[in-house]
Amino acid sequence: VQLVESGGGLVQAGGSLRLSCAASGSISNTKNIGWYRQAPGKERELVARITSGGATNYADSVKDRFIISRDNAKNTVYLQMNSLKPEDTAVYYCNADDIFKAHYWGQGTQVTVSS
Repeated sequence: VQLVESGGGLVQAGGSLRLSCAASGSISNTKNIGWYRQAPGKERELVARITSGGATNYADSVKDRFIISRDNAKNTVYLQMNSLKPEDTAVYYCNADDIFKAHYWGQGTQVTVSS
């Protein structure tokens, strides 16, 4: 499975961005797809995850601001990020796991929120 993220950039606090994660390869075996982020000097953390059945879960810090969704026809998962804060600044990574419990990562996309 190959994952390619896009949509990052520089935005002012209070603004919005939509990240995309396009999957290719053996995607029929994928189960959950999630967005993680890693800020400088911090550990990588889960932001949001969506299952193959469409169930979602979010980190407390992004609940009510971020929305994860998937378009199975396009093999793409989105992360709509609203009301962005400077503390949302990080490299955002897409992650997928499959029925064999293997994990796959994208290359990451930088999100910078200015105050």
